[in-house]
Amino acid sequence: MSKKEKKRKPTKLEKRFKALHFWEKHIFRVLCPYTRHGNLKKYNDGAVIIVGNHYSYMDVVYSCMVTDRPIHFIAKQELWDNGGLMAKFVTAVECIPVKRDGSDVQAIKDSMRILKAGGAINIFPEGTRNHSYKEFMPFRGGAAALSIKTQTPIIPVVKVTKTKLFKRTHVIYGDPIEFRQYYGKKVSKQQLDECDEILREAMWNMRLAFLDRHKIKINNNKM
Repeated sequence: MSKKEKKRKPTKLEKRFKALHFWEKHIFRVLCPYTRHGNLKKYNDGAVIIVGNHYSYMDVVYSCMVTDRPIHFIAKQELWDNGGLMAKFVTAVECIPVKRDGSDVQAIKDSMRILKAGGAINIFPEGTRNHSYKEFMPFRGGAAALSIKTQTPIIPVVKVTKTKLFKRTHVIYGDPIEFRQYYGKKVSKQQLDECDEILREAMWNMRLAFLDRHKIKINNNKM
């Protein structure tokens, strides 16, 4: 490490994420215990797209464990519009606002800029919280397209159950997923939809394999 790198002061965003990691380690794990499984590598260099299924607001904590760096979460515009503490939080950690229908050109531009600069973003492609364990909701376009356009690997993070106070849950971290066959090529909407479905199926199969291996039974109709 050069002297210049040693002298570089952390940015406000880096300090905020360092504080979040401290909170996760010393408070969150006590209140909401969980076990991590799979590929626990830290992706501290290069661009990454973290993709997870979505059961609760606490899902963001598990995504933060993929890297020690700040993560730019893609979040629904309503979190800003509704004001209050949540609006202040998403602003402080520099989330990227997006409309529910995904038709937000600025969000795509911001995400691509961050990835091309070697940063990390997080997407919950179900678009909203899933209130059933029966299946993942359809993935909305975004993750696969960004991955292909910026040639960035996707890191899947699968929550087995919803986060609950004093009840242990399990989180599975998968190996990077890439769609290299489409890099540098013009990709149709149908091909992007197919890639999103491949991603969805891969993550769902991670969950099923875990449940089968650990013989865990879950009521699909209750959360």
